[in-house]
Amino acid sequence: MGIMSSLFDKNKRILKKYSAITKQINALSKEMESLPAEKFPQKTEEFKERLKRGEPIDSLMPEAFALAREAAKRTVSMRPFDVQVMGAIALHEGKIAEMKTGEGKTLVATMPMYLNALTGKGAHLATVNDYLAKRDANWMGPVYEYLGLTVGYIQSSMEPSTRKLAYQCDITYGTANEFGFDYLRDNLVYDLENKVQRGHHYVIVDEADSILIDEARTPLIISGPSSDSSSMYRQFAFIAKRFTVDEDFTVNEKERTVSLTDKGIEKAERLLNIENLYDPNNYKYLFHLLNALKARTLFKRDVDYIINDGEVIIVDEFTGRLLPGRRYSEGLHQAIEAKENVKIREESMTFATITFQNYFKMYEKIAGMTGTAATEEAEFISIYGAEVVVIPTNKPVIRKDRDDLIYRTLEEKYEAIVSEIEERYKKGQPVLVGTTSIEKSELLSSKLRKKGIPHEVLNAKHHEREAEIVAKAGEKGTITIATNMAGRGTDIKLGEGVTELGGLYVLGTERHESRRIDNQLIGRSGRQGDPGESRFFLSLEDDLIRLFGGERIGSVMNTLRMKPGEPIEHPLLSRIINSAQKKIEGIHFSIRKRLYELDSVVDKQRSAIYAHRDWLLSGENFDDHVKEIFEDVISRRLDELEELPTQEELKKLFSFIPAKLLESVNAKNMSSLKDGLMENLLKVYNEKKEEFAEEFTKVFKFLMLRMIDERWRKHLEAIEHLKDSVGLRAYGQKDPVIEFKKESFTLFQDMIDGLYDDVVTVLTRLVKIDSEKVEKKAKSEINNLNYVHSDFSAVSSKTAEKKGTHKSAYRKRFKIKR
Repeated sequence: MGIMSSLFDKNKRILKKYSAITKQINALSKEMESLPAEKFPQKTEEFKERLKRGEPIDSLMPEAFALAREAAKRTVSMRPFDVQVMGAIALHEGKIAEMKTGEGKTLVATMPMYLNALTGKGAHLATVNDYLAKRDANWMGPVYEYLGLTVGYIQSSMEPSTRKLAYQCDITYGTANEFGFDYLRDNLVYDLENKVQRGHHYVIVDEADSILIDEARTPLIISGPSSDSSSMYRQFAFIAKRFTVDEDFTVNEKERTVSLTDKGIEKAERLLNIENLYDPNNYKYLFHLLNALKARTLFKRDVDYIINDGEVIIVDEFTGRLLPGRRYSEGLHQAIEAKENVKIREESMTFATITFQNYFKMYEKIAGMTGTAATEEAEFISIYGAEVVVIPTNKPVIRKDRDDLIYRTLEEKYEAIVSEIEERYKKGQPVLVGTTSIEKSELLSSKLRKKGIPHEVLNAKHHEREAEIVAKAGEKGTITIATNMAGRGTDIKLGEGVTELGGLYVLGTERHESRRIDNQLIGRSGRQGDPGESRFFLSLEDDLIRLFGGERIGSVMNTLRMKPGEPIEHPLLSRIINSAQKKIEGIHFSIRKRLYELDSVVDKQRSAIYAHRDWLLSGENFDDHVKEIFEDVISRRLDELEELPTQEELKKLFSFIPAKLLESVNAKNMSSLKDGLMENLLKVYNEKKEEFAEEFTKVFKFLMLRMIDERWRKHLEAIEHLKDSVGLRAYGQKDPVIEFKKESFTLFQDMIDGLYDDVVTVLTRLVKIDSEKVEKKAKSEINNLNYVHSDFSAVSSKTAEKKGTHKSAYRKRFKIKR
């Protein structure tokens, strides 16, 4: 029995159970219809009381869902269908609900969000962009308010005070990025009052496959500036032009890497006037050269990025959106800036980082909804412990999905696409054309303009008009060219007379690396039982086919003696393309798995550091903690000794402590030496407490936090280098993950040891300072942080610098690495 057949057998059992619960909910409809408006908030209070008395939340589900369903009917004039109620049950149970496009996922979420918010701990809904977060919160807000709950939403440009209010609400909508960054920012504050989040209770992730799987390759990173000369990037951009592909270096497009040949190494050593490029002292030269070559060959203008106002702006590979302010990581962005001869911005240092996997696993319960999830169930279960439930559509899907047409060349393919669009346009049938990049959407647009075919272009350059264009994409005679961004969270309704013409025709100009992205595009058509049609036009020169199967298809074409301009169409070829997509998905899965395994090690360390920070912020019981630190610092050095050290040896062992504290200790054995040192350190500690009086707690707390943050920053930097180096251990028959676990544990222990030593150093030398001035400086550093979303591949992303005049504690350049 195949995986899919066993999944659907299991699915039938789950749906049968949900169907029985839905009948219970339907039986309560009449009772809820008879309730006057003022009774709805009263029922909410009653539910809250029952939960406080210990009643299980599941037993409230039928009543709560029936009440929320009636509230939706009264406020937004939409009563959830039975299949939508079944989707809501799956979400309440912490499962991933696969629901086809146009099945009303936004409405489905209201029921489990309402039920889980009754605990008073808050419920979050994570979407893919700010536009959807705001739209859905405003659209569904009246439902929650009618029930007596409060609703808030987060936007990337929001002030911390406004964010805090949004998190105080019962229901909070926001992007996955903002939820993650708010968590990281909360662990950089110097005062508990400045934290905005209030815990992680229940979350529904909209477009779960995109956020929890595709985007899981990209850790969220908060970074600050570090110094590296821009002249070096320019020098290497110039040098890179003198290197010849395949002669001096090779390019691996699948892995997106470049490697120098022996000839290339010799050339580099000659140009740089060095003896050995691989000498550790010359590592930065190698790093800069490889980045310059990558920038030259692997990253293409108007495909991977665009230049706007002298700035390199990344184009999101999944959605086609521009990502202003986001940066490629590890100096690659600067290499591209040098190649394009625009201003080079400085590199950055990591302050805090977390992956989506580890962020969302902090929630007590996580659920997700998407149009495409069943193929990824194994990954959802292994990482998030969430099963996939395929929810049936309200009406059967009658869309016709045609076999792919494959042409020899790009030129032949585009000619066929234009004539197909022209034919449909004359007929009056609306067409949605899906492209994989801005460059391709604009190329196609220029070809249609030459033919005089009116059309709209929906890509990252015009996203302000996105909603307006999408709303009209199903009208008669409308041609819409869209990058992948149109495939998520947008609903295309058919205009008058379009049903008779065959509904919306989706024309794909290229297969995406991920089958799910293709399925999302196809799913724009045939929503809620509407007619529709879809077809992909491909060529042997498309990246996906060229890299993963073009030779096989090319030989078939030669065997059949195909004429130029004549396509080949066969289910077998669609299967070859499908297997190519599976190969790439496999590569991406292994990257995500490795990232997850490595980050899970760091996650335990991060949790320990953040818990310690929270304890410090609460300002409780410092005395006992300081005593523990003193004991650790003393015993760590003395326990290894076999005999009593001399005064000189003691000074070397405790070089970070003032000598006078050591000289006054007269010890006859190891035990009395430890006691003497402890006594002296505690004496200094108590003297400082007296000297600083009521200011001591504030000053000490602040200094401890500064030291923790500084040490953690350096630790993260060391971890990044370790990630890079452990990959090579596989050549020595060692498991990189086990090696990483061992070495990162040692690094963490060293960090804690160094931190404790720092605390003793500072405490014994503490003098009265203008603490407010120092605190201001520290906070100003925090204000200049960047918010980065960074791939294990070269690419990294950074959220945009917000241009505004707010005197905000969070006014900074947002970097998000990919």
